[in-house]
Amino acid sequence: MDGLGLFTEGSFKHIVASNPTVDFIFIFDREPHLDFIFGNNVTAKVIGPQARHPFLYMVWYGISLKRLLKKIKPDIFVGTNGMIPLKIKTKTLSVIHDLNFEHHPEHLPKIIRRYYCKYFPKFANNADRIASVSEFSKKDIVDTYKIDSNKIDVVYNGPNEHFKPIHQEEKIEIQRKYSEGKPFFLFVGTLHPRKNLVNLFKAFNEFKSQTKSDFKLLIVGRKMWWTDEIETTFQNLEFKSDIIFAGRLPEEELYKITAAAHALTYVPIFEGFGIPLVEAMSCGTPVITSNITSMPEVVEDAGFLVDPFSVEDITQAMITISTDDNLRNKLIEKSKVQAKKFSWQKTGDRLWHSILKTMKE
Repeated sequence: MDGLGLFTEGSFKHIVASNPTVDFIFIFDREPHLDFIFGNNVTAKVIGPQARHPFLYMVWYGISLKRLLKKIKPDIFVGTNGMIPLKIKTKTLSVIHDLNFEHHPEHLPKIIRRYYCKYFPKFANNADRIASVSEFSKKDIVDTYKIDSNKIDVVYNGPNEHFKPIHQEEKIEIQRKYSEGKPFFLFVGTLHPRKNLVNLFKAFNEFKSQTKSDFKLLIVGRKMWWTDEIETTFQNLEFKSDIIFAGRLPEEELYKITAAAHALTYVPIFEGFGIPLVEAMSCGTPVITSNITSMPEVVEDAGFLVDPFSVEDITQAMITISTDDNLRNKLIEKSKVQAKKFSWQKTGDRLWHSILKTMKE
C-alpha cells in the first residue's frame, strides 16, 4: 500500500481496538479482504461503482455514498484520502495528506489533476474539520486554500512495528539475496516523477564514477508513473547495471531490506510526510533525504539533508555516508531516538481525538 493505505490501516487498527463499544462502518468500492475488517465492531459496506476514475469518483461520492450516509445516519464520516461527499448533514473529517497536485500538476495525468484541483478546495472548505500528516502540510493547506489553522489537526504517520534493527548475519543474507552480496543504498516508494528518481540515478552514477566502490542501488516499488525522462536517464547511465529493481515486495522482506541497507536514499521534490523515512529510522538505517517540504520536520537532525535539485549535493551525501563511519554511527543512534516519536498508536490516538472534536463542533 502507499501512504494513504498505510495511514488508514495503521490508524484504524488502533482506533477500532481501543474503542470496542463503538460501532464502525467501513465503506468500500469493492469486496474487501478480511484483513481489513479489524474487529467485531466493524461492519463492511460495499457500494459501486468502483471508483478508479475521476468520473467514477463523482458518482461514488456524489450519489452512492450520499445515499448510504442518508440511510445509515452515522455520527461522522472520515475521508482518509481527503475526499468527502459535499452538502450533507453528516459531520465530516477530511484527512488531506498533501497538496502536491497544486504545486506540481505536471506529475499527474490531466484528468486527475483537473479533478483534484477543482474538488480539493471544496473538500477542505466543506469539511467540518481537517487532519493532515505534518505541520508543513497543515500550513500548506492554510496558505493555499485560506483555511483557518484552528480547523486543522496534525496527525503524524507511523512505522509498522516490524521495522527494527536486524543482526549482521541477516544483513549479509539480504545482500546475497538482493544486491549480489554488496552493500547497497535503498529507495522505497512508487516510481513516480515526484520521487526524483532522475536526480537519484544521476547522483548514484556520479557516486560510482568518483568512488569506484562496489555499492548497489536497490529500488523497491512499482513503476506506477515511469516517464520517458526517467527511462532515458536510466538508459544513459554508465553504471545502470548496478541499479537493481526489486519491484514490490512482501512486507516481511521489506522490513529486512530496510534494516540491511547502508542508507536510505529518499530525495523527493515534495512530500506530505514520507513514511519510508520513519521506517528506516526505526531500523537504525541512516537516511539521506530532501531539505524541503515535510522531510526536515520528520527527520530533524537524525538525517543527512540535501538539496533534491542538486545532483552534486546528493552525490556528496552518498560519498560521505559510505566513507565516514563516525558520522554514519551518529546518525544511526539519532535515528533510533527520532523514530520513537512516531507510531501508529500515536497516529490512532491523534486521529481519534480529531474525530471526537469534529463530532462536538
